[in-house]
Amino acid sequence: MKHKALRDQVIVITGASSGIGLATARMAVKSGARVVLAARSGTALAAIVSEIEASGGRAVSVVADVGVRSDVETIAEMAVATFGGFDTWVNVAGVTIYGPLTEVSDADHARLVQTNLWGTVYGSLVAVAHLGRRGGALINVGSVASDLAFPFQGMYSATKHAVKGFTDALRMELRHVGTPVSVSLIKPTSIDTPLPRRARNYMNREPLLPPPVYPPEEVANAILHCAVHPQRDVFVGGAGKVFAASKEFAPGAFDLLAPAIVAFQQRPGRPRRPAGTLHGPEQDDTGHARGDQPGYVMRTSAYTRASLHPVALIAGAVGLGLAATALVAPRSTGRRS
Repeated sequence: MKHKALRDQVIVITGASSGIGLATARMAVKSGARVVLAARSGTALAAIVSEIEASGGRAVSVVADVGVRSDVETIAEMAVATFGGFDTWVNVAGVTIYGPLTEVSDADHARLVQTNLWGTVYGSLVAVAHLGRRGGALINVGSVASDLAFPFQGMYSATKHAVKGFTDALRMELRHVGTPVSVSLIKPTSIDTPLPRRARNYMNREPLLPPPVYPPEEVANAILHCAVHPQRDVFVGGAGKVFAASKEFAPGAFDLLAPAIVAFQQRPGRPRRPAGTLHGPEQDDTGHARGDQPGYVMRTSAYTRASLHPVALIAGAVGLGLAATALVAPRSTGRRS
């Protein structure tokens, strides 16, 4: 499928008050799209809508908890009432927990599943009910944890595995009945967003993203590419693709990395913030796309940019293959025996 140009689209984005959702909203508006922004923080959403309107863009916001189906239906109703409908729905909203699975409370586990899995399920089903009549794109944001598991983020990994399974099954069912809706799964690696700082934290230190770390705008670029030129799966960050592929060939070896992964996830010298935003938004939330990740943050992902343009990727691979063949092929001396 190929969809409308971004400038002609209405795009719904959940989890739009910060991180990847906010970066996607800003990038979409710069491309001329109209946006419907949803999140739990009304304060942050109001500030973002004002920012967009001041720049000449068009936006409307809905305070909603994606773990509540009636809230998700209200998002769709707002899009219809304001813009006559929508062309792309992006499920971004997500939370995480850091800590051993055996120490996390049942209530915290349940809240995480309600947001990450059921929020994606509700958003997808509500979106498809509307898009099935006019066509469009559904884009779910999973994670590299859709293919890998990480110690001390066990339930987060479980929900992202479930999001992948749900997304793949929904895509198959829509194709089976000929519904004109593309379904894409975006799988970011470590992304510099406020997510770690806002996590429910059972560790003794503040969470830290393992390197390499990529900017949220790189994920936003992949999302908006799929809104026009759909792709099945997109890894954001070549490191994630390498780790996922490596685990397929040597799962036992990946398991041995557990101590290093646990160590990389803890930030030395920073006191932990135990509560986070698992059960509700921050009271002083003003909306931030970037986090406060120390150290170097990659500017782009060459792998991701290439994967979004597979023809160019194949051409480049063929070119490299021909060059390699030329280097190793025997050369003629110009004399005949």
